[in-house]
Amino acid sequence: MTRDDWNKALQAAPTGLYIDGEWREASGGGTIAVHDPGTGEPLREVADATPADALAALDAAEAAGPGWAATPPRERGEVLRRAYQAIHDHIDELALLCTLEMGKSLAESKTEVAYAAEFYRWFAEEAVRIEGTFARSPSNNDRLLTMRQPVGPCLLITPWNFPLAMGSRKIGPAVAAGCTMVLKPAKLTPLSMLRLTEIMADAGLPKGVLNVVTSRSASAVTKPLMDDPRLRKVSFTGSTPVGRTLMEQGSRNLLRLSMELGGNAPFLVFDDADLDAAVAGAVVAKMRNNGESCVAANRFHVQEGVAEEFTRRLAEKLSALKVGHGAEEGTQVGPLVDADQRDKVVELVTDATDKGAKVVTGGDAPDGPGFFYRPTVLSGLSEDARILREEVFGPVAPITTFGTEAEALELANGTEFGLVAYVYTRELNRSLRVSEALDTGMVGLNTGLVSNPAAPFGGIKASGFGREGGRDGIAEYLNTKYVAVSTG
Repeated sequence: MTRDDWNKALQAAPTGLYIDGEWREASGGGTIAVHDPGTGEPLREVADATPADALAALDAAEAAGPGWAATPPRERGEVLRRAYQAIHDHIDELALLCTLEMGKSLAESKTEVAYAAEFYRWFAEEAVRIEGTFARSPSNNDRLLTMRQPVGPCLLITPWNFPLAMGSRKIGPAVAAGCTMVLKPAKLTPLSMLRLTEIMADAGLPKGVLNVVTSRSASAVTKPLMDDPRLRKVSFTGSTPVGRTLMEQGSRNLLRLSMELGGNAPFLVFDDADLDAAVAGAVVAKMRNNGESCVAANRFHVQEGVAEEFTRRLAEKLSALKVGHGAEEGTQVGPLVDADQRDKVVELVTDATDKGAKVVTGGDAPDGPGFFYRPTVLSGLSEDARILREEVFGPVAPITTFGTEAEALELANGTEFGLVAYVYTRELNRSLRVSEALDTGMVGLNTGLVSNPAAPFGGIKASGFGREGGRDGIAEYLNTKYVAVSTG
């Protein structure tokens, strides 16, 4: 990709608020600078919405609601299908935007764009499968009728790490269900979502169905919406502390909530595992998205008999990865999203080494420009190392050992989080026992990749509730209505 390609993609992205089918400036005239994590330089400025702008977006969503809910499911599905095709038609442009604003390599960004598109294809097919029931009452001749109806106006709040996919994972089922939306992308990475919004409009999405507000302060635009009784649902992907705050705010109006929150994924390697597969899976589970993923393997627990060999092989693989600007050819590991994120990784690694951990490879942040951190493997960690308890969100693999299956499960489940766990073993009975015993919403069994639009994505405990994707995903945007039918 040349600088001309960069500039062309940046200039193609809208920078305003999208409300009721129109692009507009923020009512206060404010803007937010979006920066390139690979250089620290500004890319573009986008509108900084005010509370009044947010409420105008909800006005539009409310007004469009009845008409969109009444639109035939096939028509809603066709909009999604056209969006799926259009995303693929613009995959290079969208991937470059993701890379420039978030930092990941172009190869990673293309994978994200393709993943995002699949939610539109999947939910295009689910739109026509919203079913009800009809039954005879067990005690008499009356009939029991149930129907599924759209929840109503939704607030969708997305994170910076997958700027295109996380919005698509929410927009797809909402459109299929017949809901209208106000979407607030992360202030660090709004450009790709703004461009996607334009693509959705071109695919035939009526005005008012999807409204997008960018803001320097998330609470400034989300709190007025959550206090408004017209809003009926919130879907949030982000940190657990923010999720708890949103739950408190949502309780006032008894909002429907879906929360995909933080993780602390254990990666278990048993001594009967295929080590080649385990190391390959570890690279995927750890290094996807530069490690900035809620489903990234956060801590590696390896059985004592294979720990030394696994550590050696993993360090060898990670040290060979090319670090560089995400848009440069051959880059495999880009920068972290900003200085705060890089400094948090430095802090956690320093804490671990101060407590006796050994740096097997990496362990340092190269000089700027940009917010880089080298892929790192740590061994010999103390039990009180913070990196074993806190989500590192970076390219660092801390490795500890265990002796027995019971010990492995104790280590894996010894956290407030419960999003995903990874398990490598070739023994069938152990595969089933461990998968059932893990306190997580998802398990990667002999695979380092669990995300799939056809599967229900989500966690338990402090990792949230609700599911995105699969047949469960559309249910989050539907209410069930029961009708008692007298036949007497």
